[in-house]
Amino acid sequence: MHSKSDNSRAQGPDLCPSKKGTLDLASLRAEIDKASGPEYWRSLEELAGDPAFQEALHREFPKGASEWVDSVSRRGFLKVMGASMALAGMTGCVKLPNEPIVPYVRQPEEVIPGRPMFYATAVTLGGYASPILVESHLGRPTNIQGNLQHPASMGGADIFTQASLLTMYDPDRSQSVTELGDQRSWQSFVSAIRGPLAAQKALKGAGIRILTTTVTSPTLADQLRNLLKIYPEAKWHVYEPVNRDNVLEGAKLAFGQPVETRYDFSKADVIVSLDADFLYAGFPGNTRYIRDFAKRRDPDGKMNRLYVIESGMSSTGAKADYRLGVRADQIENLALVLAGAVHRFSGNPTVPNADEERFLSALSNELPSSLVIAGDNLRPAVHATVHRINEAIGNVGKTVFYTDPVDANPVSQTESIKELVSDIHAGKVDLLIILGGNPAYDAPADLDFANVLKNGKVPMRVHLGLYQNETAELCQWHVNQTHELESWGDARAYDGAVSIIQPLIAPLYNGKSALELLALLTEQADASGHDLVRVYWQTQHTGGDFEAFWRKSLHDGWVEGTSYAPRSFPVKSSNFPPSSVIGDSNSIELNFRRDPTIYDGQFSNNGWLQELPKPMNKLTWDNAILIGPKMAERLEIEPKHVVELELNGKKVKGPVWIQAGHPDNSVTVTLGYGRTRAGRVGTGWGFNAYALRTTSAPWIASGVKINKTGEYYELASVQGMQSMETPNGDTRPLVRAGTLEEYRQNPNFAPEMDENPAPGLTLYKPYDYKDEAYAWGMAIDLNKCVGCNACMIACQSENNIAVVGQEQTRLGRHMHWIRVDAYYQGDRENPKAFFQPVPCMQCENAPCEVVCPVAATNHSSEGLNDMIYNRCVGTRYCSNNCPYKVRRFNFFLFQDWTTEQYKMMRNPDVSVRSRGVMEKCTYCIQRINEHKIDAEVASVREGKTIKIKDGELQTACQQACPADAITFGDINDPNSAVAKLKRKSLNYSLLCELNTRPRTTYLAEVRNPNPELEI
Repeated sequence: MHSKSDNSRAQGPDLCPSKKGTLDLASLRAEIDKASGPEYWRSLEELAGDPAFQEALHREFPKGASEWVDSVSRRGFLKVMGASMALAGMTGCVKLPNEPIVPYVRQPEEVIPGRPMFYATAVTLGGYASPILVESHLGRPTNIQGNLQHPASMGGADIFTQASLLTMYDPDRSQSVTELGDQRSWQSFVSAIRGPLAAQKALKGAGIRILTTTVTSPTLADQLRNLLKIYPEAKWHVYEPVNRDNVLEGAKLAFGQPVETRYDFSKADVIVSLDADFLYAGFPGNTRYIRDFAKRRDPDGKMNRLYVIESGMSSTGAKADYRLGVRADQIENLALVLAGAVHRFSGNPTVPNADEERFLSALSNELPSSLVIAGDNLRPAVHATVHRINEAIGNVGKTVFYTDPVDANPVSQTESIKELVSDIHAGKVDLLIILGGNPAYDAPADLDFANVLKNGKVPMRVHLGLYQNETAELCQWHVNQTHELESWGDARAYDGAVSIIQPLIAPLYNGKSALELLALLTEQADASGHDLVRVYWQTQHTGGDFEAFWRKSLHDGWVEGTSYAPRSFPVKSSNFPPSSVIGDSNSIELNFRRDPTIYDGQFSNNGWLQELPKPMNKLTWDNAILIGPKMAERLEIEPKHVVELELNGKKVKGPVWIQAGHPDNSVTVTLGYGRTRAGRVGTGWGFNAYALRTTSAPWIASGVKINKTGEYYELASVQGMQSMETPNGDTRPLVRAGTLEEYRQNPNFAPEMDENPAPGLTLYKPYDYKDEAYAWGMAIDLNKCVGCNACMIACQSENNIAVVGQEQTRLGRHMHWIRVDAYYQGDRENPKAFFQPVPCMQCENAPCEVVCPVAATNHSSEGLNDMIYNRCVGTRYCSNNCPYKVRRFNFFLFQDWTTEQYKMMRNPDVSVRSRGVMEKCTYCIQRINEHKIDAEVASVREGKTIKIKDGELQTACQQACPADAITFGDINDPNSAVAKLKRKSLNYSLLCELNTRPRTTYLAEVRNPNPELEI
């Protein structure tokens, strides 16, 4: 296990009582058994009423977080900061260098300084395109949003899509062509490769191998096919670690050919998920799927019902009306039982236990007008079984649709890289060109790909990539790659629609795209990416006026008419061979999963994603070995103790995290950590789970051994931080939820959970906002929120929020202005889970305002709680007095003031804060002011009062939310969407009994359980 600091030791420091590294499991279980604990809880310590957790509630920050360890005394620091009262221009404790400002010699006609421009383009993940709009200030991309007009995104944007902006500006990106580590020019590489290519002409390319990641680009696929025509004996291999091999192989079992499956969640009354986390980033089409799913979570409409059978606690499982946690290798058997229940298919499933049988019996009665979906990690036989279930109950053509594959080369990627390694061992490869990816790090362990590259059997190895990663180190030539925001290209979304990828900025480091590198191989060395894409689409466009077609495609963000139409693929067989590898139920199962924040490791150097809390356990900067409470108790393993996993002679060490809802006798690890050449941000964190992953068991392995090491590792989890509970143990109705039946019997159950003081019961001087043009407010619908964290990344990008690192996060100093709390309810073995986003509440009776000694926090005439940075001297009284714990103090200089790339990335409409001031959510005041200015200008131009239209102004979190769970607007307007939501019976104020009168309110969550399963 690798670590940035000496964090692996016998016992960790007493940083925070709720974060102590040891927990007596026997005592914890005894406390849980004898006391009911809070109805909703965030951690096992809170559920047990652990004294350490109660102690933490008495403190604003964890121990050590508020300590001043600088050479300047705290008193001296306050003296310096107090000078900001007199120095109106002072913005913090950093003196910025003088820099020359050069105006335009000739300003472009379409460019207005201070006004952003927006461009439609796309970024890809796993080959699938995410259509986006990119905000640009004077040629600098500063923000990524979903393309509202594109059916694949409908305005939403997931965490990976938004954070790709930081990747583009990453100063650790590869910045030049290198040969054996020495800097070279592009022309030097061109000269070096011409000889091997000429030699291969006579051999028809028999020694050429191209290794790519998943390709959905029509232009790139066309280039590769043309290359294979020039060199007919060459081979094109495909591999990336988070692939869809099982999905495609399952389709081959069912239909005899690879098939893409699309789902329409908006038309499904019942949804059955078999280990498919379709509500979180990384699942193809998740942005659209989240939007369609959330639309049907309206208790006043025809509400859908979600059943989830899964092998670990996921975002999708957290939204389930009924969740069944089982080992992954048991899901195939349950799928066979379900298939037998809905149709008399043959098979030999094992008889499930009583709970499983009851669950499947109730489920099978509801499957008409449904949708059944299987996760990518499940074996091909499960996918084939799901296809026949959907066909048998009539879902195909209604909620399930089949199309041609989006993947341009839909082969088994595991078999493809195995074949490549075999050819290298056989001495058949003379020229290996790796276009993207990092197989030296993430290829299956049994292939030993890194040593295969080292052994020198391939005379010339070329790597194209964004980073000088583990694979680049083992290749003679490395070509620095352009980011998708600075290059031309195209790619297909999950529905097949092609997006044209256009650059927003010139390549920062003069890199080359995959299109341009392949053009060199096909004797088009001088061809630009723009020309390559344009020429390809000229050959595809059959109508007239190509220029109009091209400009429309660039403007809209996609090529009209390229979506794949549904096709009929009848299931060819009702009998599928069972999986060859079925684990022993008595052995310990090991599950490999893509990481929720850094995916397969390609985002390891992205600080936004490293510090983004994972949805269920809120871990940051690390992966952990996830086990269930029962297993931890049986093996006497305590939280955050380091254990060793051993599988087939391979061993890795990592810290343990006890995850509520995790199945017994099962272990889950996430991929992407343990990097050795990720960059300054990502190198060294966590452990490398790829070391245990093999070609025969890429997702589910059996027979892993767990050995205690006696070591301890302090994980950085924010799950127990910012608690709004009371120190005396009294519980508060923070997240409010009920069943659909309870809602129908009492629509006001949520606001009735607590007393809401009368409006006049306050010492604050009342203010009549009805006389103002606007009164801003927000409503968050917990029915729709799926915990995807898109709002957190959107807020960070929009508001120039700094990354603080693992050590500062452990101290409670993370800077996110909005957090998404995860609450659990019920038994720790299979609890229900709930998400609650918490920004600043913008209280009418704001507790923070009355305690600030320098009036740095004030109330605006439009109801906003404003911060004046120049006044703030860092007393943190406001934070201490905030019951919602949403204010952040930048103890140190978390912002990077010197890296030029980061200066280009920041939003110029938002102040970049230095150390020593309090930060918090502002309802994106910069966006409010921009729209107010536009309305005032229009008013003068039209000669009448023009106000901001409802829905025209969106906060960053609202705009990014794929579930449409956040609504912002003018509550003075009774017809505004936010005002209508606040009049709903489910609307409630968080901690309303404190009489803070928050402008942000919530709609309580309503679940739709099956009455048969509630008995």
